[in-house]
Amino acid sequence: MKRFNKTFLAISITLASSQAMAAGFQLNSQSATGLGRAMAGDAVIADNASVLSRNPAAMALFKDKAVSLGITYADVDVSVDDVSSPTTNFGSDDSAGSGKIIPNAYYIQPINESWAMGFAAFSNFGTGTDTSAITDDTTATTQAPIDLLGETEITSVDFNASVSYRFNEYVSFGLGVDFVYGTGKLTRNGPFYAAGAVDYYVADVEASGWGVGGIAGLVYEINDDNRIGLSYRYSPTIKANGDTIERLGVSYDQIEIPLPNIAQLGGFHQITEHFALSYTVQYTQWGEFDKLTLLDSDVNGSDAILKEYQWDDSWLFSIGGTYDINDTWTARIGYMYDQGVVGDLSSISIPDSDRNWYTGGVSYHFNQKSSLDLGIAFVRGKKTDLTEYSSFVNLGTQTPITATTTSNAVYYSMQYSYNF
Repeated sequence: MKRFNKTFLAISITLASSQAMAAGFQLNSQSATGLGRAMAGDAVIADNASVLSRNPAAMALFKDKAVSLGITYADVDVSVDDVSSPTTNFGSDDSAGSGKIIPNAYYIQPINESWAMGFAAFSNFGTGTDTSAITDDTTATTQAPIDLLGETEITSVDFNASVSYRFNEYVSFGLGVDFVYGTGKLTRNGPFYAAGAVDYYVADVEASGWGVGGIAGLVYEINDDNRIGLSYRYSPTIKANGDTIERLGVSYDQIEIPLPNIAQLGGFHQITEHFALSYTVQYTQWGEFDKLTLLDSDVNGSDAILKEYQWDDSWLFSIGGTYDINDTWTARIGYMYDQGVVGDLSSISIPDSDRNWYTGGVSYHFNQKSSLDLGIAFVRGKKTDLTEYSSFVNLGTQTPITATTTSNAVYYSMQYSYNF
């Protein structure tokens, strides 16, 4: 099969595995400090420049220029067990996940007492699954669901430019634009017995492309020790063009991809001289991501649904603590509950479930201006039984395919921060 539109795949694969952690996990790892406290309060804490990834209004809290440079490694563990039709067990794959290296960089520049600007490069999504080992058993004589199994790899980078404005000592506002570059690889292939057991590619794609979004934020400072931040990330419905967009041998002109909007509330409270409590509540409108639609502008053509998802809107809750041991060391701890999004329609290639994050971290302060930050997170998903339908196991019939999936991960993060 010919390749899909490159722009489409970069965006659609990235989205299909983003906040829902579809092909693994959402990369809640924009900073080592944030990771250590389960990203709790990261829309308002502003202990380094990485706050720019969550709320541009928080730049108003900086009096001096600030830079943060970091890197995270996500060790993803995905198992897909007992892929079966009503009559056949096709096998399992206990190593379907893959690791990702995730860099980030942030810079904040106060302009005057009211205005600040900032630039950032970070990754929200980047992981993958590969279930092709299940279809590689060419000794089998029963048709496997080759339209459901294969390799999916996703990497995305956000390039952000933002400004903030302080209205008074209590209220600040921020706006930013996101230029998102995504790359993806998608293969769906295996022995097709109706054609003589030849290796048949249902899909074979390597792609890259750009998308544009925006973010608005607000910070309210109750006093020096207590503040609340709110941000809203807007994502449009994108119509992607390309030289080739095909489904079952039919060519289309565009693909329409609805993107979810994200609202986040974060709080920070300095309880004692040494201890601070923070929290985050996040709501993602994944219910808008119900299908990918292929568009045909030909007068005799017709649109088609490439894939339906019917995902549910999701909530994320996290709480974290920060303790200043002394002038040199700071410790962090956190917990996050991340709600799964898969509704009535599930997918073997995008295993998803509710997840629990257990995190911790430390900072070593070289002096008052610079620090080295370390963070670690243990992410544990639930074992999930799912059903998806294949059109290849019995040609002309939608055959139910069941499987059990489990998705876990460990994040390791390191960051250097400097205030000028």
